[in-house]
Amino acid sequence: MNNSNWILKNLHLLVSLSIVVPVAFIYGSPTILEQRVDIQVNTIDLSNMLKAVMGLYLAISFVWALGVWKTDYWKIATQLTILFMLGLAVGRILSILIDGVPTGGFIFGLVAECVIGLYSIYQLKKYSET
Repeated sequence: MNNSNWILKNLHLLVSLSIVVPVAFIYGSPTILEQRVDIQVNTIDLSNMLKAVMGLYLAISFVWALGVWKTDYWKIATQLTILFMLGLAVGRILSILIDGVPTGGFIFGLVAECVIGLYSIYQLKKYSET
């Protein structure tokens, strides 16, 4: 597979990695959350929960990296991308319906998750047929 085909096949995984790894570290750092997103982490329990989410995001990212570098993992990594992105999108939509509309950054997140999730479905169908 030539370089441009490799990039196209793995684009959803590469984009997901480039977004989710930094977000994982932001979620795991109360100082960054307070400075950049105006979220106050006032309890050890909340800090613990956010670091657990960081660990989950990094573990999922590891599977995506495996999918990029080892073709045997590509399908499961792509399926995980679909589940992860569309799962986040459903949670955000639920929050909008229950809690109200968040700030623009979180709306952008919703749109990006939908786009990446749907594109990953397209990728799975496209490359499962060939």
